Amino acid sequence: MLLHHKFVESAKQFGNKVFIIDKTTNRRITYSKALIASLILTEKFQKYDSGFLGIMIPTSAGCMLAILGTLMSGRIPVMINYSTGAAQNCEFAQKKCDFKTIITSKALLEKIQCPIVPGMVFIEDIMKSITVVEKLQAALRSKLPTFFLKKAIAQGNENDTIVILFTSGSEKDPKAVQLTHKNIHANIQSLTKVYQFYSDDRFLGNLPLFHVFGQTAHMWVPMYFGMSIVTYANPLDFKVVCDIVREEKATIMVGTPSFFWGYLHKSNPGDFESCRLMLCGADKCPDALRKGVADKHNKILLEAYGTTETSPGLCVNTQAHNRPGSVGRPLPGVQVRLENYETGEECKIGETGKILVKGDNVMKGYFDDFEQTSLAFRHGYYDTGDMGWMDDDGYLWHVGRLKRFVKIGGEMVSLIKVEDVLEKLLPEEILCCVVEVPDQMKGAKIVAAVTGKIDEKDILKKMSDKLPNIALPKQFVLIEKLPQMGSGKIDFRTVTNMVQSLVQK
Repeated sequence: MLLHHKFVESAKQFGNKVFIIDKTTNRRITYSKALIASLILTEKFQKYDSGFLGIMIPTSAGCMLAILGTLMSGRIPVMINYSTGAAQNCEFAQKKCDFKTIITSKALLEKIQCPIVPGMVFIEDIMKSITVVEKLQAALRSKLPTFFLKKAIAQGNENDTIVILFTSGSEKDPKAVQLTHKNIHANIQSLTKVYQFYSDDRFLGNLPLFHVFGQTAHMWVPMYFGMSIVTYANPLDFKVVCDIVREEKATIMVGTPSFFWGYLHKSNPGDFESCRLMLCGADKCPDALRKGVADKHNKILLEAYGTTETSPGLCVNTQAHNRPGSVGRPLPGVQVRLENYETGEECKIGETGKILVKGDNVMKGYFDDFEQTSLAFRHGYYDTGDMGWMDDDGYLWHVGRLKRFVKIGGEMVSLIKVEDVLEKLLPEEILCCVVEVPDQMKGAKIVAAVTGKIDEKDILKKMSDKLPNIALPKQFVLIEKLPQMGSGKIDFRTVTNMVQSLVQK
């Protein structure tokens, strides 16, 4: 299944139904109009080099149509992160994937104060250049039967790359993940077996499409089922997002814990009344967040787990099978193996080990990086780099990335576990991030960054009831605002660098 062909099928089937409700530009675009616009962009993109085409546009109708036009023209979209260091990210992507042209927006560059990078083409200029004749020709082509329309656009097979997404780079330089049509289609099929999706659903689309969570959940899933997508470009505009959910009666809402915290604080009771599915992923969902959503909105916030390399879904909780604190059961079609990080043997029930996964949703590899691709796969399984354990009922309990474990006194200490204990003891408005810093005597020590002043002695005394002495933070540092990635994840690499500089002072 080629997903741009599936879009053609959906567009022909749902015609005058609203496809995208773009709250940033206040435009409502039907499936028919989206098909016409995509056909126009297909022609416009034909003049650029074959192969890759960079896209750096905020979540909007424009971004989704640019992705569709790119695929329909036989090119592969390379999604570029504009949240931090946009110009450097453009140059990194161009060099890594060896392409020139980047479709972007003048309005975006002005807003984020990004300099023009050679190869940039503005979507505003493309739209202005469209003639009446081109519009009429595309409108006529859109009336062709589905079979002929699909023949007129780019062909291929399910193993072709559908998108290049870069890993977050929260720990080291980003890698270029190649996801195929088969990967994302497999993930959609798996999700369909555990959740009910309907064409009359309204999916809130406010996560960036350069992130896999946004790419699959906000674009391909709703398009596949003929839903309406309610887009808004800034997930950090918490109050506005809450208003949009209420006004547009969104039925499905997904996001990261940091975003859901913002929505919880800025929302009023009743804002999420229309939501029948609220899904939290990308980072550990705190108990306090789940309780807050339940108390204020009488809604269940379900936790899920995935990675960029797996399109992304691996495990999910559902309304029927929900174990708060776990990341849920593996999706149908996904095999999970837990492996001892030292011996490589398969873990017993309840034993913590590395999370390895297998399934049609797993990427075909990192672009132009044979070494990293080889290191990522073992015995046919993809090594997520995460640690976890499985309970008797098949629920996976994620305990953090292997890189977020530290060996102290011969013992493996989970920084995520330390964070989990600490955050339960902090006042609600104070956030924390626990990192490892070098120690000349012991090799490493644990330091906790907090966003407000605390009674350190009291906190440590309470933590010592739940953690061994080696797992207690040896120091607290104040960082009023913890840096985040565009996806809403904490930027651990930047936090670690900040903590190290503060500790050395």
